[in-house]
Amino acid sequence: MLSDLRITRLFFYFDLKYNICTISTSSTNINNKMRIQIDTNLSTPLFKQLMDQIKKAVMDGLLKPGDPLPSIRQLANDLELNHNTVAKAYRILERDSVIQTKGYRGTSIHGDAIQNSTVNMNDSITTKLSETIKSLRESGATDSEIRIAFSNVMKNQ
Repeated sequence: MLSDLRITRLFFYFDLKYNICTISTSSTNINNKMRIQIDTNLSTPLFKQLMDQIKKAVMDGLLKPGDPLPSIRQLANDLELNHNTVAKAYRILERDSVIQTKGYRGTSIHGDAIQNSTVNMNDSITTKLSETIKSLRESGATDSEIRIAFSNVMKNQ
């Protein structure tokens, strides 16, 4: 339907002194502004800071499904980050279905982003590993045997 059609413009404002990028989207249906700020003094990895801020913007309604995001290169340049850092954040967000990449059409917020922004893959992995380690210990395996087996499995994957 034509009423569902939206024309979106994406504006980026950045402050190189403080590694801040403001993403502003404007269209007939939305008028939002999101500010990404990376603090290089924190112990939190830069890619995780970026991921957390995008997820928070989705949960707060600043970014809605279908809203475009800047390209990896653009965001890396604006925030003065290595493009691999931004690519890693985007790759994990895409894996978690928070964002979607459609080739030359760019990257946008996934349709299920709100639900998927609350999922923490690290917590899930930690829980599963803890259960497995507990089971192995109960069966008599030593911590050393578990570490060696884990290392061997990781090398062979």
